[in-house]
Amino acid sequence: MSLSALFRREVSLAWGRGGGPLVAVGFYAGAATLLPLSIGPDPDRLGAVAVGAAWVSLALASLLSLERLFERDYEDGALDLLVLGHPPLELVCTVKCLGQWIAAGVPLALAAPVFSIALGADPRTSGLILACALIGGLAFAFVGGVGAALSLGARRGGLLTAVIVLPLFVPPVIFGGGALEAFAGGLPWRGGFALMCAYAAGAVALGPLAMAAACRNALS
Repeated sequence: MSLSALFRREVSLAWGRGGGPLVAVGFYAGAATLLPLSIGPDPDRLGAVAVGAAWVSLALASLLSLERLFERDYEDGALDLLVLGHPPLELVCTVKCLGQWIAAGVPLALAAPVFSIALGADPRTSGLILACALIGGLAFAFVGGVGAALSLGARRGGLLTAVIVLPLFVPPVIFGGGALEAFAGGLPWRGGFALMCAYAAGAVALGPLAMAAACRNALS
């Protein structure tokens, strides 16, 4: 299978699997709705935590579609064919994660400014929120792919994926949230943004190597 055909397949399956991105966006909306109920409707209090809460909710929503990233192919034997196929498995893993990001990460990123502003964030931060959500979502997809590959064949693989992945989500959450808070407060924000971009670049570069090794180990 060519890489372009694999990419189209992954995007199609991600969009059609279990509600596609609507489930993740729905979870995101639910988390944004519950926050005012838990801390009260005071605009000042909501505005102070809006960006951070929306960013954490984005990370958690990104987990929802990771469980089946490799599990479906593992169960029906397609993963064996992908391992033996012409494109290197590392490139296959890269394409699968990019398809996951396009299908779930981009819709979540587009929703992030809307929910942040709805919670009381400064509308001037919407551009940076979108940029951080896109880049952070890319990091979440590749780091999450590592967790999904490591949990192949395990019982309750979704729970194991979350346990593996959540600690690795901490750096982009800290860097992205810090950049957004600094921007909203008129402070230097480019350092945190640059660190988040560097983390995402590292995840894209190293994640496929770890995913391919975990997939080969699961099939051996």
